[in-house]
Amino acid sequence: MKNRRIEIAGFFILIMIIHTYAQEPTVSVWNHRQCAVTLTYDDGLNVHLDKVIPVLDSLGFKGTFYVPGNSVSLAQRMAEWKTIASHGHELGNHTLFHPCAGVSKGRKWVKPEYDLDTYTIPRIIDEIRLSNTLLHAIDGKTKRTFAYTCGDRVIGGVSFVDSIRNDFVAARGVKNGTDQIKNIDLFDIRAFMVNGQSAEELIALVDKAKNEGGLIVFLFHGVGGEHAINISLDEHNKLLRYLKQNEKDIWIAPLVEIATFIGDHR
Repeated sequence: MKNRRIEIAGFFILIMIIHTYAQEPTVSVWNHRQCAVTLTYDDGLNVHLDKVIPVLDSLGFKGTFYVPGNSVSLAQRMAEWKTIASHGHELGNHTLFHPCAGVSKGRKWVKPEYDLDTYTIPRIIDEIRLSNTLLHAIDGKTKRTFAYTCGDRVIGGVSFVDSIRNDFVAARGVKNGTDQIKNIDLFDIRAFMVNGQSAEELIALVDKAKNEGGLIVFLFHGVGGEHAINISLDEHNKLLRYLKQNEKDIWIAPLVEIATFIGDHR
């Protein structure tokens, strides 16, 4: 009878242990942390150099900056972009001229000469690869990620995604969402577009990713100005300070580093 009670007690203890582990996120998946966060900044803006880099560097964070070849800031401040790359920030490929589908999607702001609706697949591939050559001349690196301009990846009804798989570690899209490591499509990595949200809203997304053991990619444009898609510098910095306070649970790294990790660990 005594042995029977011990067996029953042991059974219930085992059930409790299994239940506890089932409720907890996989801590070791993301470089021994609960989730991963990548901070990405599009379009190669002056505010990225003037306002974003100082706070990232002060906190020891590295970001991914998707810089088009025709960025005015890149042309005027190339030495500074080269310096941030040498300090561990990623210069990501965002094409030469940032073309987007214009007429077909009602984007009246797209210039006719850079309307993807008038492009061919060979033209966009040539521009993407020339942008890689330009970025390599600046940072000397051969591994980087790509960001689809306006999230577009189809020309004339044909996707060009397969044509760039050998040129990049991964590619970021614009669809909202987080994914666990086993479910991530490295050439359609989801991201959260940041446009006017409060730090509290963005922190809630981080907490959700932490609870689910997922990857969250933030997609910034303007930070304290310079772009119609914008977040205030104060709210941006509040988010970064929260990440710093919780970095024992959150892996913060450039997308090229996280994407390489994903490819190596699944």
